[in-house]
Parts: sequence; C-alpha cells; structure tokens
Amino acid sequence: MFIMKRAISQRLWRASIAVLVGCAALFPPARMAAEPVPTRHTEGLVHGFLVLRTLDGDTIANGDLSQVVHGDRVTNRLVFHFNDGSVHEETAVFSQRSHFRLLTDHLVQKGPTFEHSLDVSINASAGQITVHSTDEKGKEKAVTGHLDLPSDLANGLVFTLLKNIRPEAPQTTVSMLAATPKPRLVKLAITSQGEEPFSVAGSGRKATHFVVKIERGGAAGIVAPIIGKQPPDIHVWILEGEAPAFVKSEGPLFFGGPIWRIELASPVWPRLPAADSKH
Repeated sequence: MFIMKRAISQRLWRASIAVLVGCAALFPPARMAAEPVPTRHTEGLVHGFLVLRTLDGDTIANGDLSQVVHGDRVTNRLVFHFNDGSVHEETAVFSQRSHFRLLTDHLVQKGPTFEHSLDVSINASAGQITVHSTDEKGKEKAVTGHLDLPSDLANGLVFTLLKNIRPEAPQTTVSMLAATPKPRLVKLAITSQGEEPFSVAGSGRKATHFVVKIERGGAAGIVAPIIGKQPPDIHVWILEGEAPAFVKSEGPLFFGGPIWRIELASPVWPRLPAADSKH
C-alpha cells in the first residue's frame, strides 16, 4: 500500500512539473525593457586588494582589483588566486558616457575549485559569444554563437553598478549572461535593504546593504525554486557618499558554487627588528 501511494505521489509530482513547464511555454514572462544604469559617479584609476573567505572566516584566495581609463572607456580586471592553485579572472571593458554600457567581457575559471573549467568571451556590441569549457571527464567543448544582447548587460559590472544605484530606488533590474557551459540570459533584481553599521580602525561607518536576486525566466525560472535549483541571493555592501566604495559581498562565485565572502584586504608588513623600525 505504501509503495503504491509513493508511486502515485511521484506520478503526480512529475505531472505537476509538466503542467508548470507547459504553462511557462504558453505564458512566457514579459520581456523588460533594457535600461542601462545611469552614470552618477565616473570611474577612474583603481588598484585594490581583496580577500576571498568562507562564511566561517577561512581564507581561500587572495585577489587584486585593478582599473584603468582611456577616454570614456574603462577596463576593469578582477583576479583571485586560490590556495589550491585555481584561478578566477574577469576583465570587463565598458563605456560610462551618461550610462554604463558593457563592451566586452572575458571570464576565465580554472582549477580544482571549479566544477567546470570555463573561458567565456562576450563581445556585447557584436552579440558574439565564445565559450570553451571542460566537463567532469576532461573533455573540452567549444561553442561560438550570436545573441541579441541587451544594452543593460551587467557581466563584470555588478559592483560598479551598485555604486551608482540610488539606495532609495524601489528596484533596479539589469541583465546578465550566466557563465555556464551553455550560457543563458538571466535578470538581476537589485533592491536596497537599508544601512548597516561597520567600523574602520575603530571609526564607525554605515554601508548600504543591497540584495541581488537572480531571476531565471521561462520554464526554468518557474520550476527551479520547486526542485531546489534557484540560485541563492547575492548580498553586497556599498559605502555611499561622493566617492562610493565596495565594502563586502557574500554570494557564489560560479553557478552552483558555495557562498563565499569577498572583503577588502589590508597590507601586512614583515616585522622589522627594533633597531630598524625607526628608519
């Protein structure tokens, strides 16, 4: 009797999923107009040090964030070197004339930390996407294609955009090409959760807490929360003011990955002998 009830329950579950998928095909989600984030604070020369930790506080990678500007074109490069030899590197080139507009993005993830080795290149203006990936068996795959990319594409720009989104805005939505062996467009719904206190060398400050929710459209978006595959939210803290600054983030670095914390890092100098410390 128990086995029969269980079999019926499984059939009903599959039927429910099939109905949801069918409904999604009949009623696809409305396509939101692409509206790039306005430029409130122009970007300039930057070189900062970052650290990547687990939520328990264990350091797993060290990072550098560098940025150069030529005219209205900005090149932003973020790289993390992991303790196990893995590398995460992303270089985004964008314009900032009145609005932020992604031009190109190149993401490389390789090493034992990542389930799939990825090399993803995006030419946003031409709609050209190239993906080189390696599966669990070490088999390499290469995919090149064209896609009508929206003007609000945020790959490699999330931290920059958050420094320019007004905290009082009810919600800001931008697009992103999910970096997987089979990339797909998703929406990022960004909302402010208000200010939260922190301190720097004993000095009290406040940062705006933003939540970035990944919205997967179509049938996948409806079914994902039910079967437990909805990507977790990303949390980012931004120091507001005339010169906004990134403070901290918590979220996965790759699709399906664990939640990690990115924070600013301070240089540590070797301890000198007392006689030399006066120089």
